[in-house]
Amino acid sequence: MTSGPASSGVAIPSSVDALLAALASQRYLADASLGTVLFLGLRLGKPILLEGEAGVGKTEIAKVLAAALGRRLIRLQCYEGLDVGSALYEWDFARQMLEIRLAEAAASAGGAVDRSALASTLYSERFLLRRPLLDALTPDPAGPPVLLIDELDRTDEPFEAFLLEILSDFQVSIPELGTVRAPAPPIVILTSNRTREIHDALKRRCLYHWIDYPDAARELAILAARAPEVPVQLAAQIVAFVHKLRATDLFKLPGVAETLDWGQALVSLGCVELDPATVDATLGVLLKYQDDLAKITGPAAHAMVAAARDAP
Repeated sequence: MTSGPASSGVAIPSSVDALLAALASQRYLADASLGTVLFLGLRLGKPILLEGEAGVGKTEIAKVLAAALGRRLIRLQCYEGLDVGSALYEWDFARQMLEIRLAEAAASAGGAVDRSALASTLYSERFLLRRPLLDALTPDPAGPPVLLIDELDRTDEPFEAFLLEILSDFQVSIPELGTVRAPAPPIVILTSNRTREIHDALKRRCLYHWIDYPDAARELAILAARAPEVPVQLAAQIVAFVHKLRATDLFKLPGVAETLDWGQALVSLGCVELDPATVDATLGVLLKYQDDLAKITGPAAHAMVAAARDAP
């Protein structure tokens, strides 16, 4: 693992405060602890593992970091059954078959076919399909890209073990082409919703940070930054209502992403403050499970609306 700072056309911020300001310029309001982990990851060249509930902004961090640094964002969306071919590289079988057919056609027309040359051609860069992990090892004039390995907990342990090898030295061997090595390590952000535990060996390669739900003041600032069209009074009521929801025993608590979606939905409906009927009609923006909706819709939601409207 390279231990020096990442190189780029856009300078790595020189301090935690400078990095926080760069993120804020992209309308991402990170706290000091998250800013410190990101800064150290950039300076030390280490992957960063972000865990937390869905919707707290883990994926968004990679997006805004790439934008702030002027880097390319490469995203590997993890899922159950993800294999090396889908994550690293594959050969373009259809184009290879077409090349073979063209060679056969030339031979049938009386031309000579150099079998060794044909085999060499079939396994050249021209037929290589670069998937996210291999793409992230490719030199880029803007500097090493930001590689987002999203929802790692959705994959299985064999893939996690393979990923550990990639993150150890940022190189991969392609039998037909040789070793591909990144001239400088990509900036790696891994996220997990913690549906299962990530193996300790992988965690040891990373800087770790748990992202929790923001407090009311920070969430209000996030809402103002990301959805400035939401009136100030309505924004305060939205945040107060969402925080009361998070204090309720629900199967799935709403994240910051749902807060933003709800604010934009209410503005689209012309709301200037919360009212029970509109809240009942739009709870599906915040809550994604029928049991949660059944528990909150009606008297419980109306009581939360009254409390949110009375909140200072």
